[in-house]
Amino acid sequence: MRVALTIAGSDSGGGAGVQADLKTFFRFGVYGASALTLVTAQNTLGVERVYLLSPELVYAQIQSVAEDLPVHAAKTGALGSGEIVAAVAEAVARFGLRPLVVDPVMVAKGGDSLLAEEAVAALKERLFPLADLITPNRLEAEALLGRPIRTLEEAKEAAQALLALGPKAVLLKGGHLEGEEAVDLLATREGVQAYAAPRVATRNTHGTGCTLSAAIAALLALGKPLAEAVAEAKAYLTRALKTAPPLGHGHGPLNHWA
Repeated sequence: MRVALTIAGSDSGGGAGVQADLKTFFRFGVYGASALTLVTAQNTLGVERVYLLSPELVYAQIQSVAEDLPVHAAKTGALGSGEIVAAVAEAVARFGLRPLVVDPVMVAKGGDSLLAEEAVAALKERLFPLADLITPNRLEAEALLGRPIRTLEEAKEAAQALLALGPKAVLLKGGHLEGEEAVDLLATREGVQAYAAPRVATRNTHGTGCTLSAAIAALLALGKPLAEAVAEAKAYLTRALKTAPPLGHGHGPLNHWA
């Protein structure tokens, strides 16, 4: 049995965060463990409240899992504060949690902040150098780099700039770019590879980033090479979007069993 660990926030609506990650791990036949970083009161319409857990408790959860279970891959989601980022980075380094997928979650689908501004520097300085892959969307990449990204060419340049911050690879997601296809760009030291899929017209997009990064982490835990894991995870996400259930009055969840 392969084990994947998610270090992320709780979504009471079940469409994103730890809940989405664990569903995705299960879908790929991987045992899921979790360490909560924050608790939200949210649904498909938006986030009503956010409560950050203490960095000490976040670290203790990771330690408890890592000292007992064989973690074959880990991923991070919403981390909330610079102190939590530092605690997670310390735990990742101490317990050798690799491969590590870092999803730099900054805002929820409805626009609510899930990462303090001061934490962005900690993310870049402490966690990115430990990451085997980071998975920002266009808006997150703009915030990390401090510049606009409007075209595919600008996205390629941005992916390479993010690679210079220390991660082994960058998957710059193209869901927020215009065009009939959603084009994700995987940047490594060897170059940039594009993954294209038809854009799915749906309002059920809550938790897409969490689900994609969790799928990649699960596939890495199963021993898949990175490029293959990204391709399979993107195909899964497209199916999950196409078959999303009609739940909620806002941005609905995906079909995690697609």
